[in-house]
Amino acid sequence: MTQQYRAYLIGENGVFRSAEAFEAMSDEKALAFARQFTRQGNVEVWQLGRKIGLLKQAASGATSGRIVNPSRPS
Repeated sequence: MTQQYRAYLIGENGVFRSAEAFEAMSDEKALAFARQFTRQGNVEVWQLGRKIGLLKQAASGATSGRIVNPSRPS
């Protein structure tokens, strides 16, 4: 069963610049899907009122951002 998620692109000032709504089968798949947006900046991934994680902006030339997941220790 899929769940609703949102990926929020975070601006330099910490304010959400844009959002992308999507569905995924799990938190891990949602993070993997949202990773594509890290080329534009840091991305917060949410499932309703629950923050799934923060994806750090991909380094120049990199294909994916680093995941900082608040529900799991680093």
